[in-house]
Amino acid sequence: MDFELKWVAWEITRRCNLHCVHCRSRSEEEVKGHPDFSTEEGYRILNDISSFAKPVVVLSGGEPLLRKDCFDLAAYGTQKGLRMCLATNGTLVTPDICKKIKESGIQMVSLSLDGSTAQVHDDFRQQPGAFDGVIRATGLFREHGIPFLINSSFTKRNQAEIPKVCKLAKELGATAWYMFMIVPTGRGEDIMSELISPEDYEALLRWHYEMEKGEKDMLVRPTCAPHYYRVRLQMAKEEGERVQHRTLKFSTGGSKGCLAGQLICLITVDGDVLPCSYFPIPAGNIRRQSLKDIWENSQLFKELRDFKAYKGSCGRCEYVNVCGGCRARAYAVSGDYLAEEPFCNYQPKA
Repeated sequence: MDFELKWVAWEITRRCNLHCVHCRSRSEEEVKGHPDFSTEEGYRILNDISSFAKPVVVLSGGEPLLRKDCFDLAAYGTQKGLRMCLATNGTLVTPDICKKIKESGIQMVSLSLDGSTAQVHDDFRQQPGAFDGVIRATGLFREHGIPFLINSSFTKRNQAEIPKVCKLAKELGATAWYMFMIVPTGRGEDIMSELISPEDYEALLRWHYEMEKGEKDMLVRPTCAPHYYRVRLQMAKEEGERVQHRTLKFSTGGSKGCLAGQLICLITVDGDVLPCSYFPIPAGNIRRQSLKDIWENSQLFKELRDFKAYKGSCGRCEYVNVCGGCRARAYAVSGDYLAEEPFCNYQPKA
């Protein structure tokens, strides 16, 4: 497999104006121990990234719009030939923000929508008015010709909303809808009891396969659900069909499950390079070494790329090359990131 860096989530601030149940960021204006880096350091990081790869770079957080230089960073990345994107909760989007998005060269915006009503979404985001903020943002994006996708995170508290949220995302004009299956990290460690059961998980992935076959206008894909790619192959085989793959220009691309440390990574506000947004162990730090060195030589990344080292049912599974199991979820549950995916109930033939 080619391990070219395709997608970087860049946490440009840990500050946020929401207090979501599954997130490791904090709502305080200043986060102790995790201060924002300077604009100049941001430019250096973009130079570092573009020196050896041209991935999609998603300005994330926290809430990235809380940084006054958010669009300076976006414009600089655009000048360096990077495909710049923005991940926002939508509550701070205004007509002026839309103008700056277009001027800075940002090519895609992602929004979070976790319920089809204000009651459900605001409960998940723990902020009254959060739902209205997302809906208002989508209207502004349509008005200003800004393409956007919608990410939706699910636990037991809102899993019944999944078909409704998918329908709403399409009605709002989203380019893509990603169904996120929660990985317990940060404050998410406290919601282990809220995680969707392995049985429901499997049923939802099978539902997604049937829904995806009929969806022609909007890209749909489960995220942090690597065994979906096993489910797709199984169901296609059952129905005597070939799996058709669609990709979005600004997605991670490909048709494989867990991509952590293989095609994607996260750079935190402190400079740590993590395999993904939910994996708490750093592979290195860009304040001490280059991203290229970390990406190509990190022991952690090498281990994640060695499927033969995976343990338990993942190590025996005939679908390991297309699935791989969620390494962050394995670590959260067992303390071993090479352990089997704890929310997959498939029994390998081996």
